[in-house]
Amino acid sequence: MLLVEMKEEVILLDFWASPYGMRVKIALEEKGIEYKRLGENLQDKSPLLLQLNPIHKTIPVLVHEGKPVCESLIIVSYIDEVWHDKSPLLPSDPYQKSQALFWADYIEKKVYDVGRRVLWEKGEKQEMTKKELIQGLKELEGELGTKRYFGGENIDFVDVALVPFTCWFYSIERRGNFSIETECPKLMSWVKRCISERESVAKTLQDPLKIYDYYNELDPQ
Repeated sequence: MLLVEMKEEVILLDFWASPYGMRVKIALEEKGIEYKRLGENLQDKSPLLLQLNPIHKTIPVLVHEGKPVCESLIIVSYIDEVWHDKSPLLPSDPYQKSQALFWADYIEKKVYDVGRRVLWEKGEKQEMTKKELIQGLKELEGELGTKRYFGGENIDFVDVALVPFTCWFYSIERRGNFSIETECPKLMSWVKRCISERESVAKTLQDPLKIYDYYNELDPQ
């Protein structure tokens, strides 16, 4: 498929288990944007992916009007700006917007990056990383407070940034031998609320058991 063939479509290149791709799908669903999904094999990346993202060679990549946009949080921000009149995800107030971007960046560093390390580390190093992850989740639980969503009554950029990674929580818990729900019950109530109340989330998040099977294929115990 050539870029010239994509100009009339919104196309997403992603991988089924990637929380980064799930972020983009939730944003598109929230906006009601029709798109075509092209699944990637991360062990054998397509020439199209390498053409569209020659720097990082990673998914997700969104193609809009024949032009590629890369990196999940940048893509979600792009979607919100292009289709700004439909279910806004970022506040229009500059300060409030800066705070949403701050927490999204925090999630990237203190949940996604740290959570991946829990999956692959062992022994004492893993125990330290586990504590770091729990602390990061507790900080987010504090930011959520008594709100329905991070955005208040409506799902926003921070919710979209965080909720996809929650389908990896089961794998992290099994690997780290702990319970996120025990440590952060309010945060897990938010997860259940997102799934039960937001069709965009319910139809996008993958089955945690399927994710766990995939993880075990990558790292058989």
